[in-house]
Amino acid sequence: MRMLLLFLLSLFHLRAAYSSPSMQPLCHDDESHALLQLKESLVIMESASYDPSAYPKVASWKLVDGESGDCCSWDGVECDGDSGHVIGLDLSSSCLYGSIDSNSSLFHLVQLRRLNLADNHFNNSEIPYEIRNLSRLFDLDLSLSGFSGVIPSSLGNLTKLSSLDLSDNSFSGKIPSTFVNLLQVSYLSLSFNNFRSGTLDWLGNLTKLNYVALKGTNSYGSIPSCLGNLTHLTELNLNENKLTGQIPSWIGNQTQLISLDLGVNELHGPIPESIFRLPNLEILNLEENLFSGTVEFGLLKSRSLVSFQLSDNNLSVIGNHNDSAAPQKIQILSLGGCNLSDEFPSFLHGQNHLEFVELGENKIEGHIPTWFMNLGTETLWHLDLMGNLLTGFEQSVDILPWNNLRYLGLSFNKLDGALPIPPHSTIIYEVSDNRLNGEIPPAICNLTSLVILQLSNNNLSGKLPQCLGNISNSASVLDLRNNSFSGDIPEAFSSDCALRAIDFSQNQLEGKIPKSLANCTKLEILNIEQNKITDVFPSWLGILPKLRVLILRSNRLHGVIGKPQANFEFQRLQIIDLSGNCFLGKLPLEYFRNWTAMKTIYKEHPLYMQVDASFQLSRYVMTYHFDYSMTMTNKGVVTKYEKIQEFLTAIDLSRNHFEGGIPDALGDLKELYLLNLSNNFLNGGIPPSLSNLKELEALDLSQNKLSGEIPVQLAQLTFLAVFNVSHNLLLGPIPRGNQFETFDNTSFDVNPGLCGNPLSKKCGNGEDSLPAPKEDEGSGYPLEFGWKVVVIGYATGLVIGAILGCAMNTRKYEWLVKNYFVNKGQNLKTSLRRN
Repeated sequence: MRMLLLFLLSLFHLRAAYSSPSMQPLCHDDESHALLQLKESLVIMESASYDPSAYPKVASWKLVDGESGDCCSWDGVECDGDSGHVIGLDLSSSCLYGSIDSNSSLFHLVQLRRLNLADNHFNNSEIPYEIRNLSRLFDLDLSLSGFSGVIPSSLGNLTKLSSLDLSDNSFSGKIPSTFVNLLQVSYLSLSFNNFRSGTLDWLGNLTKLNYVALKGTNSYGSIPSCLGNLTHLTELNLNENKLTGQIPSWIGNQTQLISLDLGVNELHGPIPESIFRLPNLEILNLEENLFSGTVEFGLLKSRSLVSFQLSDNNLSVIGNHNDSAAPQKIQILSLGGCNLSDEFPSFLHGQNHLEFVELGENKIEGHIPTWFMNLGTETLWHLDLMGNLLTGFEQSVDILPWNNLRYLGLSFNKLDGALPIPPHSTIIYEVSDNRLNGEIPPAICNLTSLVILQLSNNNLSGKLPQCLGNISNSASVLDLRNNSFSGDIPEAFSSDCALRAIDFSQNQLEGKIPKSLANCTKLEILNIEQNKITDVFPSWLGILPKLRVLILRSNRLHGVIGKPQANFEFQRLQIIDLSGNCFLGKLPLEYFRNWTAMKTIYKEHPLYMQVDASFQLSRYVMTYHFDYSMTMTNKGVVTKYEKIQEFLTAIDLSRNHFEGGIPDALGDLKELYLLNLSNNFLNGGIPPSLSNLKELEALDLSQNKLSGEIPVQLAQLTFLAVFNVSHNLLLGPIPRGNQFETFDNTSFDVNPGLCGNPLSKKCGNGEDSLPAPKEDEGSGYPLEFGWKVVVIGYATGLVIGAILGCAMNTRKYEWLVKNYFVNKGQNLKTSLRRN
């Protein structure tokens, strides 16, 4: 009996051992070798993944005693419990860099069912046609992985796929027509690629879809009715496309919808009320379309709604205090430009979960009420009240009560009194264009997380606080333009200075330019124009390696500019304005030779000079784009540049006491767009080398003592829209051809020796003007390109306005306005992206 019992026990243990997970079959040699080959074909690079928790999973894939070992135990590898085949490979956020081509061993893993390569960088590889070998795949994630090119049609033959994510890559061409074969797919994300324009009709066949994300895919046309067949749909994201037409009524029948995002399209008409009654809806984004009509806040019936975005349409949102019975859990509320008027919207009563509030560009009047200041004190991180008629806060507090605030926008209101102080957590604070007065409170210097501080266009006064140095160690932008600050600029910039843009212009600041600015090695723009600075030319700023814009106009700067101490000084400088000072001596020839950025422009992205500030919260990534701005003036005419284009180059040395000749070396600055040397004591001739400035659009040499003839080569400047050599001692015939046919007599007045069109004085030799040189005499542009033709083809969109003080005829002024003025708007663009 005992022997039988022992036999049964041993049998039991044997059976248990075979059924134990530790006894599952080892992976197959050919698959472990394929994995090792895949590892060897790629390199580990930390910057290849964005996720801060990323790590190289393949680091654990190693040979053991010359053998590949059991690959089923390797990080990211999943094997079938019965066969030992590799059926899952998760290498997401693994810091992998390199190319995947048709010979990749990845395509030998033919038993794969799940493949995740997201958040790596595959060096702009195209997906090889051999993806078809992985015919058992039902989950494929290649998002955010540096793929490009055309998606192969063979991907549409993976008919077992239930989840496909190709988002955040650089795919081009058309979305493959074979995708209609993916009848089992329930999760589909193709967002943020560069697909060729196409409609959405192909989605209608994929009736099992419950998640559809096609944000930024160049889709156009109306939302097709066939999408009404997707009865399991829970999320539909068609944001940032070119969709037109109205929202179809069938969307109101999609009772399973949790998220509907149709923002940033060209949809129009009224918003169907049935959408507001969808019972499970949590996210509704319809912003930046052409919707019209009225929306009653009280119509929102979904008790689950947490995100409601209607900004930038032609809508009017109305509500009253009773509407506070509407959803109480709203976290994201965007009603910018929705014609909210009168007092602060009472329907926000009771919204205690607010995180992101956008109420800018409305007509909200009066004080910000105490009841609103008590909402979201621990949750609110973005508050935009810009462009209203607000006058202040009902309750006076030392520091605003939102403890986790990251962004506060109060610009373009009627706020008066002392500067409100946001909480320490604030990263971006914009309160420009108000009526604030008094000194900057010392508490502002405790905001050591600030990246952007914009206080411009107020009535603030007093001295700049010494503690501004605390802010400069974190901030990228410090904008105090157009206030009434006085006294010296403090020597407060430490070696940790992080500033990229400083604007102290249009104040009453005195003294010298602080030499501690030399510590701000990231500085790109410095604007101190229109103050009372008494100093010599700050040549020591030349060591700043990134300085691109230097504006010191209308101060009390004096002396001879002299020579640079090294040939690398001011190499990145592309805009310099020293006008309206008391500089003496000759033009700074040696500096002209140093300004290499004006010879070959860095064609950088984005299109405008800007600062990007971003931060990540638990569920969102926020990105703010702050555009640099400036003014350039001549003869009292101020032109506001709301944006500065990346390639704009300009030299304004007007209204000084420079003397001597114009150096030939100016002709080497071939990327120069604007040149103003007017109102000096320059003499000698106009150098023909200026004809090398092929990009030049405005040239002002007026009010000098220049002599000789106007070089005929200047007629080669086919982009020249403004030209002024009046009030000089020039003589001889005026060149003709190209742009010179468009200049009127104000460009040439008070030069007794000049003759020919457009002046009434005729030339004695029978030639009214000198003809433009032929192309083989140096012109790089075909002469048959008329002025209008060149202008239409160019249309840069810069801002120059009434530049260089030229008297312009109506036709020329209209051209400048059409092609150069940027409408006044906010410097900041906001992008909210859900993780």
